Amino acid sequence: MLVATILSAQTTDARVNTVTPTLFANYPAVHDLAGADPAAIEQLIRPTGFYQNKTRSLLGMAAAVIDRFGGEVPKALEDLVTLPGVGRKTGNVVRSVAFGLPGLPVDTHVMRLSHRLGLTQHDDPVKIERELNSFLPAAARGDFSLRMILHGRRVCLARTPDCAECVLEDYCPSSQLRRSTRPLLREEPVV
Repeated sequence: MLVATILSAQTTDARVNTVTPTLFANYPAVHDLAGADPAAIEQLIRPTGFYQNKTRSLLGMAAAVIDRFGGEVPKALEDLVTLPGVGRKTGNVVRSVAFGLPGLPVDTHVMRLSHRLGLTQHDDPVKIERELNSFLPAAARGDFSLRMILHGRRVCLARTPDCAECVLEDYCPSSQLRRSTRPLLREEPVV
């Protein structure tokens, strides 16, 4: 999960899913990845984009997991964010998905929907995470983030939200604003 999440930066999950089977087959354990030839990793992950930076992050992360955490991916967010290529979003994904621990990843979808739903006024993902955490029980944070992401991908799109298909339309301040500013349709006289 940690490797896939590092690879997911600035690319799609579908693209990551095409790369990881071969990567994991060639480097099944953290020790294998830590000792890998950077050029070989770059070749495998090239389709994800930013492959040189991601290669440095993957190799640095693997070495740090071995050196500082005995070969086990740490569970504490404070430890995860010390690994190369791991910020709060990635750390929270690993905590919530891989370990089933509280973690609220704030990606572009969570950020957009939090604004549209009036849950936050903040633009800083860390502040948004903390504000949303204050509303939610710890055990619900990962599922909340996943639901927001799916809703943002399928219904509440960035440029053209499908408010008519949204189950939250009646409660959403952004939808109410859109509804009140829509031009009224005038019926043409029947001739």
